[in-house]
Order: sequence, then C-alpha cells, then structure tokens
Amino acid sequence: MKNTFILLLCICTTFSCKFDKESNEDVAEVFLPKTDHQLRQVPKAIITPTVDGIANDPAWEHIPWNALDQRWLGETYTKEDFSGRYKLTWTPEALYLLAEIEDDVLYDQNKDPLTLWWDDDCLEIFVDADNSGGGHQFTHNAFAYHVALDGHVVDIAPGEVPTLYDNHIKSVRKTTGNTTLWECEIFVYEDTYIDHTANETKILAANQKLGFALAYCDNDSSEQRENFIGSVPVEGDDKNRGWIDAGIFGTIQLTENTNE
Repeated sequence: MKNTFILLLCICTTFSCKFDKESNEDVAEVFLPKTDHQLRQVPKAIITPTVDGIANDPAWEHIPWNALDQRWLGETYTKEDFSGRYKLTWTPEALYLLAEIEDDVLYDQNKDPLTLWWDDDCLEIFVDADNSGGGHQFTHNAFAYHVALDGHVVDIAPGEVPTLYDNHIKSVRKTTGNTTLWECEIFVYEDTYIDHTANETKILAANQKLGFALAYCDNDSSEQRENFIGSVPVEGDDKNRGWIDAGIFGTIQLTENTNE
C-alpha cells in the first residue's frame, strides 16, 4: 500500500508540473522575463505586398535580409542541403513575411495536416503579440504556426489539441529548382484568443514590439525531421524550445520608416 501511494503521488506530481488542464496554463517551468534580445526594426509598407510568392513588390525592395542560420536540432548540414533568409514588413492589418529557402529536397510524408506535421518540411512562424515571453505550449500566450508545403497552418490549442489555423496565415509558395520563395500574410492575435469563436485581430501600429522568430523543419526523406533551423540563438543544450517558451523569441519593433 505504501509503495502504491508513493507511485500515485509521483504520477500526480509529474502531471501537475507539466500542465494544468483546468486553468489551461503552462506550469511546467519557471520562465525568465522576456528581454529584447535580437531587437530588429521592421519598417511599415507604403504599398501592401501582394501575397503571390513573387518577390517583386516595392515593399520588399529595400528591406534587408535576416539570416535563418541557427541549428536548433540535428546534425551539421551543408549549404547545398539548406540555407535560408527572410524579410519582414507590416501594415495595420498584418505582418508580412518573405522567406527564401534553399533546400535540395522538399518532403511531405504525412498527408493528414494534423499528423506529425513537424516531421515534414515546413516553415514555422512564432508570434507573441505583446512580447511578454513565458510559456505557451498549450496556450495562446503565443503562437507557433507550422506552415506546411500545402499551405495548411497548424498549432496546438489549449487542451493539447492539434488545430488548423489556416485563417491566421495566408501563404503562397513558389519553387524553382532548389529555391523556394514563401510569402505570408500573418494576422496577429492577442493572448485572449479563444478557439472556435470570433476573435478580433491585433491592429498594428508604429513603436509596438512583438515577439518573433522564424524556423524551418528540414527533412530530406527520413521518418523524422533531420534538422530544425531557427532565426534566434538559443542558449543551453535544449535549443528546441520555441514551441514551449516564448522567451526565446527575438523582438521586432514596428516603425514608420520606409525605404520605398
């Protein structure tokens, strides 16, 4: 009886330390306060980009590229296997992303968008509307959108439910040879977001700060993804923390400055 009690106590303690389902809050860890590491200015677009997977919009012309070069998971890879970079701009309605990915193999083994989506080639967009950091594994304190090759958008909703958020991100992908251009319109939602109800998008304005990171899941033909490459350096051995901890996101600050 004593051993049974100890076993049950250990199970209950482990469960409560991982996730409090009743409150829908992450309680697994104590997260450090968010700092504005990798603070980057994002200029406003005078002309809203047309989301067509073609990088000829005036909005992109003078915006500098940012590198996608931080190995979060996997073995060392070659430039021929993967390289990536991206640009950002904004309007009051949405963030806009242009990502250029060099990948010698595009792989989509799971046709069901809610099955092992992270093991297919996909773009992952992390957004924290108020730049507050903290846990978000099974909450909407922040979003970790997986944008699949077919355009489906997946994150985990409260209750540990894999959910499609196709209306949060409009994306168009065009591939020529080994080069893929991914253009995205990203609607931003606050942490008050409630699934399966009407939610207002965040209206963006100059001087706002948002938590942001970008990553790419790369799989050439394996059962599981082979590499996970991000935009932000992550300290420590466990670098695959973006889906849990919004504190590792970089910070973007929206500005009125335009270079068009």
